[in-house]
Amino acid sequence: MESIRKKIIVAIMILIALNTLPTTKLYGQLPPYKNPKLKIEERVNDLIGRMTIEEKVNQMLKLSLENLKPDNDGNIPEESLKELFKGESIGCLDPPRWNKVEDKPIDVKGIAKYSEAADKYLRENTRLGVPAIQVDLGGIHGQLAYDATIFPQTIGQGSTWNPELIKEMATLLAYEASLTGCDQFFAPLFDLARDPRYGRVEECFGEDPYHVAEMGKAFIIGMQGDPIITRERIPKNHIMSTAKHYVGYSTPIAGINIAPIQVGPRDFRDLHLYPFEKAVKEANVYSVMPSYSEVNGIPVHANKTLLKDILRTEFGFDGYVFADYGAVGMLHYKHKITSSKAETAIVALEAGVDQEGGNYAYSELITLAKEDKEVETLVNEAVKNILTVKFKAGLFDEPYKVPKNLSELIHTEKSVKLARQVAEESIILLKNQNNLLPLNISSLKSIAVIGPNADQVQYGDYSISKDNNTGVTVLEGIKNIVGDKVIVKYAKGCGITDLDASGFREAVEAAEKSDVVVLVIGGSSMSLAGVGWGELAEQGGYPTCGEGYDRSELTPPGIQPELIKAIHKTGKPIVMVMVHGRAYTIKWEKENIPAILEAWYPGEEGGNAIARIIFGKVNPSGRLTVSVPQSEGHIPVFYNYKPTGRGYYRTPGTPEKPGRDYVFASTDPLFPFGYGLSYTKFEYSNLNIKQNKLSGDGKIELSVSVKNTGQMEGKEVIQIYINDKVSSVTTPVKVLKAFKKVNIKPGETTTVNFTISCKELGLWDKSMKYVVEPGDFEIMVGASADNIKLTDIITIL
Repeated sequence: MESIRKKIIVAIMILIALNTLPTTKLYGQLPPYKNPKLKIEERVNDLIGRMTIEEKVNQMLKLSLENLKPDNDGNIPEESLKELFKGESIGCLDPPRWNKVEDKPIDVKGIAKYSEAADKYLRENTRLGVPAIQVDLGGIHGQLAYDATIFPQTIGQGSTWNPELIKEMATLLAYEASLTGCDQFFAPLFDLARDPRYGRVEECFGEDPYHVAEMGKAFIIGMQGDPIITRERIPKNHIMSTAKHYVGYSTPIAGINIAPIQVGPRDFRDLHLYPFEKAVKEANVYSVMPSYSEVNGIPVHANKTLLKDILRTEFGFDGYVFADYGAVGMLHYKHKITSSKAETAIVALEAGVDQEGGNYAYSELITLAKEDKEVETLVNEAVKNILTVKFKAGLFDEPYKVPKNLSELIHTEKSVKLARQVAEESIILLKNQNNLLPLNISSLKSIAVIGPNADQVQYGDYSISKDNNTGVTVLEGIKNIVGDKVIVKYAKGCGITDLDASGFREAVEAAEKSDVVVLVIGGSSMSLAGVGWGELAEQGGYPTCGEGYDRSELTPPGIQPELIKAIHKTGKPIVMVMVHGRAYTIKWEKENIPAILEAWYPGEEGGNAIARIIFGKVNPSGRLTVSVPQSEGHIPVFYNYKPTGRGYYRTPGTPEKPGRDYVFASTDPLFPFGYGLSYTKFEYSNLNIKQNKLSGDGKIELSVSVKNTGQMEGKEVIQIYINDKVSSVTTPVKVLKAFKKVNIKPGETTTVNFTISCKELGLWDKSMKYVVEPGDFEIMVGASADNIKLTDIITIL
């Protein structure tokens, strides 16, 4: 034992000695940029000093691994790598999306093989051995690879109102992706979903800037790691995140994708820039992707004020700006603000775009930099930003190797369970007349499951597939719960968009012969790339939502409204489940269908999650993050409107007056922001504000008691809204400034505490300076924006 002890001591002494050796002893044979002991800035400067202008510009370009040609075993031959890279390094790499050998979407093993081959080639067969950033084209709710876990689409994630759960989800997404060699996701979106005609609503967390900021921050921190740590490096099994689309992209004219953004400077600050500032300052996001759109006449990819003055100087962003795909070229051929590729490259580079998402114009910078030293200076600045994140992400220090047990580490039982939990917490109970839900299995003999999405998985855009083998449909989920205790009859009824009503008869007969109907309607989005520029129908129906799929009407697509009414005429109790990506104007359904569930695109475990809620295994706890309009004519409709923005402004203390609404309708939403029902009841009391008079740099500390007065355990989302009673510029009637989701047992009372910085009560004044003005502010505690339970007043001195 003594000899073993001595050997251990000697080994420890050797390790200590090695660690105390001068850096040159250990790394003297390596150039400084390959020395992990040096500061990143030193390594970046050393590497840039060694690079030719061609090598620098290559760091600002992108290639696709889709262009590699695997052999019959799926391995990547050396010749194919040489053909793609030509002995040169590159800034970033798109992943393959298709298995060319088996002619199907690629799986995680395939991604891993491509990643390892490309990484090895760039390290060993290029002059400086600079690795590329390997990106995933989506990442908003799962990696674009078969066998990766598929979570609910972003609008569903937002509907959980549970940042900690989304942080856990993003941590798992990063872990799975890192195992395949992926270094970065183009996620999450910090866009505000304020126009449901816009197809990318499904990719947004919701309409409110504070809520979006909190959910997005949680996503970034889960994906990248603790912001304190990521100031220096990305921890192992984490990857880089991208905040997009900077900025204002989701509120285009008429809801049309990439249409101009017209918004005043004050609203632009209050609404659209707010969540991005939080992403940079509080989550330390590594990458930002600008919007395709123009903002008040200037395309964002050409907007130095937005990309440099605000993003970098004001917000302190120190990552890299990745141009959206084709966006640099659009400055030339779409926006028409440049006359050539060379001019396009200069305009984008001067604005602050570091990496071109494509190779349209930036190759021109090689010649331009040789002719003009100022251009080379700008190139050096951009390349420094790109190399800095590569070093922070550890790309230079740890070659990627495919884990031998990869299939055992991805899509595990734990992953699937988490996907189901996110789905369960995202589903919203919109209506439950006479407590139809939850259904009692013991009182049922038969159930009809009807509708175009009843036996079809729908994940939303930026997902690998809509193959039913990848997930659980609602029909399957119901069968999983009822087993042989209840007869389940299925009829599709109609397709998502087709006009063929021949299936109505079968659906009606199934309903008539059953005790209750679960009617699953909704839409469909493109899978894989997700981009919709006129693609025709694919598996799961013609896309009705997603990128490039904007709509002028918001009723359920095709003849689904007629199917709903046909089933309603049977007189059977109906539970309508909506599986889709944008709010629908379901005024008739709200008035006539007894129970309605909003499920959005609920991910691979969606069928199980929906069934568990229908049968009371889970109490619904999702809450709306978008205001649902009564009709298309009500758009835009959002909760944080100005005093003159919705109906007649009623002065407190005066008799009610008729609302100044539309001639034949009110301006109210069909369902308000923050709304959602439960199978139990919650009672609010004891609003306690620690200090009612504060300075502008103080903190509001408050608590509220919430009691579960029902018979079932449930989760409630407590929402804190604030109204500036009198302000020098107009402010909304209420703005969300805090929320918490809490689980409460029957009969139990819990005290929920909140702390809100008084700086959150500020405004952009007449001189466009951010100030916290003195005066009274109303504190409102509610279960939704239109269901305020308790109020009090604080005063800023």
